[in-house]
Amino acid sequence: MKLVHVFTDGSCLGNPGRGGWAAILKFGITEKVLTGGYANTTNNRMEIMGALFALDALKEPCSVVLFTDSRYLCDAVEKKWLASWCKNGWKTATKKSVKNRDLWERLLPLLARHKVTFYWLEGHAGHPQNERADILAREAASKLDLPRDDGFEKD
Repeated sequence: MKLVHVFTDGSCLGNPGRGGWAAILKFGITEKVLTGGYANTTNNRMEIMGALFALDALKEPCSVVLFTDSRYLCDAVEKKWLASWCKNGWKTATKKSVKNRDLWERLLPLLARHKVTFYWLEGHAGHPQNERADILAREAASKLDLPRDDGFEKD
């Protein structure tokens, strides 16, 4: 199984507001950069989107080490919140509806396809790939004519 390192970030210019996500995928010396954005969204949604699009871009099952500065994203997977939400009918421990369910549901099959380990990085702490992903995500959020994030409107 190929080992891929992924560095993701999400950004929002206002929260909610214009948002962007970025993913840097590294396999050996090969690197692929993915970015995107939405006209009205949240930072948490953009953090999830970075991971979602990165994993979706992999053409075969891979072992993935995914670095993120989002505790929300990292903890949802690594602390098994996501599994609990599914088991509890998409309700949190406090019986509230899980936010961003549409994205979590898209992420689940990708997590099943790949062997993914999430690592949290402190944001804006000088980690080169995290800083680069942050810049790319902010640039994506700044683009003109961004599409609607229809899932955001449902939360």
